[in-house]
Order: sequence, then structure tokens, then C-alpha cells
Amino acid sequence: MIEPRFFSKPEPLDVDRLLSITGATLAAGSAEGLAISGIGPIDRAGPADLTFLDNPAYAADLAESRAGACLLAPKFLDRAPAGLVALVSPEPYRAFARVAAALYPAASRPQPVFGAGVAPGAIVHPDARLEPDVTIDPGAVVGPRAEIGRGAVICANAVVGPDVRIGRDSVLGPGATVVHALIGDRVILHQGARIGQDGFGFAMGPGGHLKVPQIGRVVIQDDVEIGANTTIDRGANRDSVIGEGSKIDNLVQIAHNVVVGRHCVIVSQVGISGSVTLEDFVVLGGHVGVVGHVRIGMGAQIAGSSNVREDVPPGARWGGTPAKPVRDWFREMTTLKRIASEGRSRPQSEAPEGSPS
Repeated sequence: MIEPRFFSKPEPLDVDRLLSITGATLAAGSAEGLAISGIGPIDRAGPADLTFLDNPAYAADLAESRAGACLLAPKFLDRAPAGLVALVSPEPYRAFARVAAALYPAASRPQPVFGAGVAPGAIVHPDARLEPDVTIDPGAVVGPRAEIGRGAVICANAVVGPDVRIGRDSVLGPGATVVHALIGDRVILHQGARIGQDGFGFAMGPGGHLKVPQIGRVVIQDDVEIGANTTIDRGANRDSVIGEGSKIDNLVQIAHNVVVGRHCVIVSQVGISGSVTLEDFVVLGGHVGVVGHVRIGMGAQIAGSSNVREDVPPGARWGGTPAKPVRDWFREMTTLKRIASEGRSRPQSEAPEGSPS
């Protein structure tokens, strides 16, 4: 553990518990006395730590690792040094994540600073409805007719607006705000997330821009995670929807009427314009921009820094500006690189007529 100050020291896990959590298989060799009480990278983990190996780029570090145990793919098993307890898994990183969550459950979501119950300094409207075991930190505000489910946590200075519903075991990080929204169960909103503010809707004209009232909602389904300072606008005349299990990074802007499908992944600094639809399992790399009224098909992947301006077929892999199939994008980049290289190598006397000298 690099910095023990911020997380409680976990109870050690023996090999039987590790196998139960991960579903891994114990490779031949002794695991007597194994007690894992921490996690670490393969080159820094110590004898009481669990590490993992999934990426071939780090395979060379395995021979020198001092870790007590390592979750690894079968293809790396013959590289494990003597004395290392090898736990074989087809998905080492996912297995490692399960162990990390068991050791450090508080690291998985924002934590209250005051403790269970409604803290002094919290403001809860008398018409709000709270199920048992709700935690509300100092400075948090819960508006009239809001409903908050059992086990939910509302951290310091978070705001739950009038008529908002927060599902069970969900958490609003410090400073998060939710208005005009329905939030499902086990949803995580990190610090400063803004959910349900009005969308950017104006009727443009030479006499000035007339604001269009935004009367939709934001609907966030179960098991969604939304990063710090991400904003999701409510719909203009229908709902903005974030589908079950989707994961959204920090600093993402999602405009009004956007529908994000189930289990999508949206990386930081993505901007999604109004009325875009992402079908299930779509991945948007960092800094992707999507123009309005576009549909991105199921399972499609968009490379980072791309600009999507037309519909993307299901399962496609696109990149570039404007975005296109990656094979076309790579071909264009290769051609441009060749032309630029030829231009640099051309003698001055062969420069085209009218070109700068």
C-alpha cells in the first residue's frame, strides 16, 4: 500500500478466499501461509501484496516481482518465479478488480465524512421521503418531495432537487447536483457532477435568440457511474437517458435528448450534442465530439479525438476528423505522410511553379 492514510487497513485474505473471490485456479506449488493484505503493481508489490499480469508489455517484470501472489493469464504461467503464488485466470485484470474491491471497499465510491444518518447542518425538506439507512452529510440539501432509497449516501454540499428520486445504495459525491432527474440503484455520481440542468436550446433569429424551455428529465438507470464535473442536460421535450451499467469519465458533456445505451464507455472530455443516440456497448475514446442527431450503432468504437458527423454502423471502428472507418483513416494518414515526406525531400529547383522560395 503506497499511502495507508486514506483507507483502512484491510483484513488479510488467504488463498481459499482469493480463489473464491476470483474464480481463479491455483497453479502447482505451495501456498501455505499465504496472507494477502494489499495490492500493488508488478514491479513494486511486496510479499503481502497481490499483483496481476495481463499485458505482455509487463511480462519481463514477472521474473523479478516480489509479490506474494499474482493473477495471470495461462500464457504467462511458465514465467512465474519460484516462491510466487500463481493464480491462473482467463481475465486477470477483472479478477484483480474483485480482490481490490474486497480489500478496499471504501475506494469504490465517494464516502461520507460525518457518518451514518442525517448530519447536523444538512437540510432535508419535511416533505422529502427517506428510506432507512440513508446518510446525508453536512451542507447537503434535499428538496421537497424528493425520494431517497435505502442505503443511499448524499455527501457534503450535494443538492437533491425537488421531486428527484435517488435509488437504493446510490451515492452523490461532494458538491454533486441532481435536479429534474430519476436515478436508479447503485449509481455513483462523483464530485461536482451536474445532472438535470436545462439543455442549450434557443430559437435563433436576427432579433435575438429566444430561449426554449426544457421540460424533459434525465433518467439514469441502475449501476451507472458518472465522473467528476461531468454534465448531463435534461431533455427538451423528451428524456435524456443513460442506460444500465454505462461508465462515464470526468469532464464529459452530454446534451439534451441524448440516449446512451446499456454498458457504454465514454472517456473524458467527450462532447455529445443534442438528440444523439448511442446504442448498447458503444465506446467513445477521450476528446471525441459527436454532432447532433447522429446514431452510433451497437458495439461501435470511436478512436480518441475523433469528430463524428454521420451515423456509425453497429460494430464499426471509426477514427479521424471527420470520423471514418479506421482502415480508410489509416490509409489517408499514410498517404499524407508520404506526400509530406516527398515534399521535404524534393530539391528546391524542382519546386512547383508559384510555390514559396
